[in-house]
Amino acid sequence: MLEHNVSLRPYHTFGIEVRARLFARFQSVDELRALLALPEVQQAEQLILGGGSNLLFTKDFDGVVLKNEICGLEIISQDEDTALVRAGAGESWHGLVQYALDQDLSGIENLSLIPGTVGAAPLQNIGAYGAELKDTFEELEALETATGRLRTFSMEECGFGYRESVFKGPLKNQYIVTSVVLRLHRRPQPNVSYGAIQTTLQDLGIAGDPTPRHVSEAVVHIRRSKLPDPAEIGNAGSFFKNPEVSQHKFDELQAHYPEVPGYPVPGGVKVPAAWLIEQSGWKGHRRGPYGVHDRQALVLVNHGGAQGQDIRDLAYEIIASVREKFGIELHPEVNIM
Repeated sequence: MLEHNVSLRPYHTFGIEVRARLFARFQSVDELRALLALPEVQQAEQLILGGGSNLLFTKDFDGVVLKNEICGLEIISQDEDTALVRAGAGESWHGLVQYALDQDLSGIENLSLIPGTVGAAPLQNIGAYGAELKDTFEELEALETATGRLRTFSMEECGFGYRESVFKGPLKNQYIVTSVVLRLHRRPQPNVSYGAIQTTLQDLGIAGDPTPRHVSEAVVHIRRSKLPDPAEIGNAGSFFKNPEVSQHKFDELQAHYPEVPGYPVPGGVKVPAAWLIEQSGWKGHRRGPYGVHDRQALVLVNHGGAQGQDIRDLAYEIIASVREKFGIELHPEVNIM
């Protein structure tokens, strides 16, 4: 059940060669409970791994990596307007999006092609192209590591924020998500508010009323045109969160940089981190086997053979550079281990 000295390179999208002292997979709640009961697991630092798409390893992991492979997709109830869909935490997120579309259900098509697993989605309230997980979230089930008890969390109890939840804050490392339930629409409600979706739908020759599948196709097209495929070049997608600043700070910024983009949010303005990074001269920057992607400044990449600490140090250099130029603090979206 437990493996020793296992390479983690195949299990995270940066593709960095690091090793775990202990490694195990679980495909059910019972298997997870059995693993957590082992003395070797109880005495070690634990890391729950899904798709490994939001991790940067900077060194070997001197603990136990538990890979979540709990599967299952099903409609558990429905009425005229909505359907509740339960997904195992080990399912791929995009696989869930495809399942929903195949069932003629909408609500998560704007989140198409986001890498990673279902279980990781609520940890940081994934979002893209005008939608967030919390828009369709109903509840999740998670196992408390200290007791082995299952607990159901409502949306309010999850404390969702911008790329945040209680599982990244007060309850960090205390629970392992085992399944997620979403409330999806049976009547199509396509969200095309994000400008790039409208433009892409036109480019794809889709006029009139787009279907949820059309929106998904547009999002997939956008993501593939902007973001590198982790199977081809190591990366974890957007490395930094988009910072939120006060209206006063944004007005000051706009006075110096009239072209700065900004999007109103409660309490201020969200500024695209990619713009800040690009204006600081980092887009396309390369240092041998690693660097910043040439089409998307938010993405740090491993061209092959990079060390995690090098990518981490580059990220901190970018943060310092943006702070010095704009007086804005960037924060990593990726978990640095």
